[in-house]
Amino acid sequence: MDDRYQFIIRDEDKELPIKELLKRRLGISSRLLRKLKEGDLVYLGDRKVRLYEKGKGGEQITVLLPSESSDFIPEDIPIEIIFEDSDLLAINKQPGHVVHPTKGHPHNTIANGLMKYMLDKGDSYKIRFINRLDMDTTGVLLIGKNPYCQDAFTKQASEGKVEKRYIAVVKGLVMQDRGTIDQPIAKLSEDSIKRAVLPDGYPSVTHYEVLERFQSGYTLVRLLLKTGRTHQIRVHMSYIGHPLTGDALYGDGSSDLIDRQALHSEVLSFSHPLTGERLSVYAPLPKDMRDLISFLR
Repeated sequence: MDDRYQFIIRDEDKELPIKELLKRRLGISSRLLRKLKEGDLVYLGDRKVRLYEKGKGGEQITVLLPSESSDFIPEDIPIEIIFEDSDLLAINKQPGHVVHPTKGHPHNTIANGLMKYMLDKGDSYKIRFINRLDMDTTGVLLIGKNPYCQDAFTKQASEGKVEKRYIAVVKGLVMQDRGTIDQPIAKLSEDSIKRAVLPDGYPSVTHYEVLERFQSGYTLVRLLLKTGRTHQIRVHMSYIGHPLTGDALYGDGSSDLIDRQALHSEVLSFSHPLTGERLSVYAPLPKDMRDLISFLR
């Protein structure tokens, strides 16, 4: 079934070409505009319209997004839904699963689990991961059900309108109650998965706030990402001398308190691409992090 987006042309916009209206009113990207043009998927009233045409005030524009589907192999992997509507799906990702199949992880991914969930519901859409989480990071993972939602989120993120909030347990006592780490991040080498703070890296900013200090030498922190680099929190916290508990890649990996990095994507806040409503999607802490915090207390 096609997704259908509609809006009424305002009098002050009647001199604008349909193409420009779609960019301004819906934030549709140039890439998606090309697809709409190729498929004759834009209507003015009940007739197909060319994107260079102009409408009149009060006329209705309808945009159709054609059905797409993914072909991941469905697998029975736990999927905890925390938000869903016709455009978006958000889950509370569990540890131990990469997001989508790769050469090293061809099966047992979140994409495989989502494929089964989708088929069980009788739905059909292309699974588009809007944000990404490492294999052993838990929490809010957002999926777009059409290309418009993905493009709109990317635009919001580039404009600083998306809030990404994390919870972590780090080694050592973080003495400042609040702080900002503004250090560029890049790959250590082209064939390495490891990142580091490097002078020629991409600008990266992480804000942190101490929630609790434990006498055993650990700190519970909340982190707010202003950028979204791969491994950003793990790299930045290690850089200031407080690697994440259980992080084998950026810490010493010797913790017997938890068998993964203690990092959880707690809240993702953004404006719904279609309605404009501000959404804050929340994922509760997983059991292993709750147990870790209780033990440290």
